[in-house]
Amino acid sequence: MSLFRRLFGIVFTFAGVMHFVRSKGFEAIVPHFLPLKRLVVWVSGVIEIVFGLQLILKKPSELTKKLIEWFLVAVFPANVYMAQKNIPLNGKTLPKWALWGRLPLQYVLIKLVRKM
Repeated sequence: MSLFRRLFGIVFTFAGVMHFVRSKGFEAIVPHFLPLKRLVVWVSGVIEIVFGLQLILKKPSELTKKLIEWFLVAVFPANVYMAQKNIPLNGKTLPKWALWGRLPLQYVLIKLVRKM
């Protein structure tokens, strides 16, 4: 599980950095009912970077695991919104099955975080 933890940390860190590098793409998937889209993207990017670095450096505490789980739940509406509106990912239009198929992945990630 240590390898998974580090890989997950690298993915989280990379995704967090991308919130700043490609913020427009991330802003597009913030549901319409949320104000301050850029702020939402930047804050979630910082959170992903912090969690990612923590996972790379050490085994997470129970509190950190809980916070990651809550974060994954919190960003779930953006993934649903992206699937509903067929929003491109980094400029690439994904097939609908891929957009909808990635939604259960969030649940799998939460289960895996609990086992770290």
